[in-house]
Amino acid sequence: MRKVMVLAAFLTATAAQAEETVIAALGDSLTQGYGLPAEQGFVPQLQAWLDAQGADVRLINAGVSGDTTAGGLSRAAWTLTPEVDAMIVALGGNDLLRGIDPGVSRANLEGILTAADSAGVEVLLVGMQAPGNYGPAFKEAFDAIYPELARETGALYAPDFFEGLQVADGDPASVRAFMQPDGIHPNAEGVARIVEALGPRVLSLVEKTAP
Repeated sequence: MRKVMVLAAFLTATAAQAEETVIAALGDSLTQGYGLPAEQGFVPQLQAWLDAQGADVRLINAGVSGDTTAGGLSRAAWTLTPEVDAMIVALGGNDLLRGIDPGVSRANLEGILTAADSAGVEVLLVGMQAPGNYGPAFKEAFDAIYPELARETGALYAPDFFEGLQVADGDPASVRAFMQPDGIHPNAEGVARIVEALGPRVLSLVEKTAP
């Protein structure tokens, strides 16, 4: 009888593991958790949010500080290990900081999505919004990358990583309370707001991986 009980427990644990959805978060310093204690970064906070929703998900932090879309493309193949069921792609901020041609950024992101498709991995593509200082043509070309690629590939789409940091009463200064002193990276409260906005889309990604 004891052997039967042990076997039943083993089979139950194996079934539970089989149902777990593994999601790799491919990104840059925003994903990696730059400037924050490990437990306050984007991936740990998103993991905690998903756990609170009862989702059987394990996140892998594949964020590398300073990474561009080219860096993400170079890492895509070895990020897409056999255990990965889905991927969050949040890249492009460093392309903007460096003024990289939007056509180059688009090609890199398309390459990442193609690699994911070849691996049978579902994707949530998280957009970025270009500032106006590069001119209207640059902004229009860059901002169009994410929705166009999502439509073309069938990836889930979130318009803006910073969607959760809404400007209050039209005052851009209201966002500063949720940013680190560099004005680029969110603080812990900022990350919490970003996770609240992005979390439901991640749940949709989990649903999309269901057999």
